[in-house]
Amino acid sequence: MTTDFSFPLTALFVQSLLIGLSIAAPVGQIGVLAIQRTLDHGRAAGLATGLGAAFADAVYGAIGAFGVTGLISWLLGLKLWLGLFGGGFLLWLAWGIAKKPPVRGSKTHQPPGSLLRYVSGTFLLTLSNPTTILAFVAVFGALAGGAPVVSPWAMVVGVLLGSALWWLMLSTAVAWLRDRFDERWQRVVNLSSAALLATLGLWQLSQLLF
Repeated sequence: MTTDFSFPLTALFVQSLLIGLSIAAPVGQIGVLAIQRTLDHGRAAGLATGLGAAFADAVYGAIGAFGVTGLISWLLGLKLWLGLFGGGFLLWLAWGIAKKPPVRGSKTHQPPGSLLRYVSGTFLLTLSNPTTILAFVAVFGALAGGAPVVSPWAMVVGVLLGSALWWLMLSTAVAWLRDRFDERWQRVVNLSSAALLATLGLWQLSQLLF
């Protein structure tokens, strides 16, 4: 008699997908960047920004799913330096957005390699918060403990696709509203985004003191 594992694996994948979606959905620094870049450069720019975070979520998900305890300890040992990098990077992004002039017209051309820079930049920014891995370890540990069949790859792919799905929905929604923003409102959005990113950067740096 054979056992059909397809349903438990499907359930595990769906649960992981929902975890990836729920982790990506709260509006933080990546969400602000994705919205601002979508308004400036279109849906592709916003989606590329979000995908960088989705790939980083998948990396942390893989570490949690496979239980690589040595790597977890090493990342937590780098908390200070990664936190300094992340906070400084947020302040640098805030400064660049604040002084950026509004984009004229809705049809803009992407500079060569800009999409790759957006992906890599948010990938590194998301990885710069290693304490996120503790959430993945806790959630994946509970998920694996309650699942009849444990497949780390089903969990990792689920997190990646769930996170990517959120960024696709967000960038599509913002792109639909893009043509309704004139230059004055673009300036307001840029300054608001810069202020929020600077606040998040200063908050991240302040956490290193405690």
